[in-house]
Amino acid sequence: MNEFCMAPFLEGCGTGAGLIVAIGAQNAFVLKQGLLKNHVFATAIVCSLIDATLIALGVGGFGAILTSNLLLLSAARWGGAAFLLYYGFRSFRAVFKSESLRLDGSRDRPDLKMTLITTLALSLLNPHVYLDTVVLLGSIGAQFPASERLFFALGAMLSSFVWFFTMGYGARYLAPLFQKPIAWKILDFLIGCIMWGIALSLLLWTQTCGCQS
Repeated sequence: MNEFCMAPFLEGCGTGAGLIVAIGAQNAFVLKQGLLKNHVFATAIVCSLIDATLIALGVGGFGAILTSNLLLLSAARWGGAAFLLYYGFRSFRAVFKSESLRLDGSRDRPDLKMTLITTLALSLLNPHVYLDTVVLLGSIGAQFPASERLFFALGAMLSSFVWFFTMGYGARYLAPLFQKPIAWKILDFLIGCIMWGIALSLLLWTQTCGCQS
């Protein structure tokens, strides 16, 4: 068993946090689940485990395989864009529904099955997740000696777990703010903008890749 290496572990924590702590489709969904106090643990643990798995694959060398498979990348982009456009549409539609503006039982809350499906879709159908975890963290981790890559990966994984659980369970402290109808309208609108913005970036990226191919 190798001795614990602090330097690559801390760099993994910092790099992982820098990539994960950003406004994106996955984080927006975790935040909303936390505000609704709806299957928060399930949402946070699934996001964390997916990130951990992808980080392990990236540091283990899978990133190079992913970036070289144009068919796989194309399928991920189009599938991710379609799902994000649909989810964004639902968020925009919720802005105009008065019944979606309360934190009590009348607020539409997805059941556990739908929560898990949505979490998996937002995590696995979004190519940005693969770029951050598999490609970027994988390429950075590959710069370390083989004996230190594990500690870099563990640091990045820890950042993911800490972030998702902090955001999911910390969101409830914002609950008093979201008792106001306008706050939910703004959140739903921002989530819709985030989803459509990411979808647009994927579609433009697809067209760019198509022109270069």
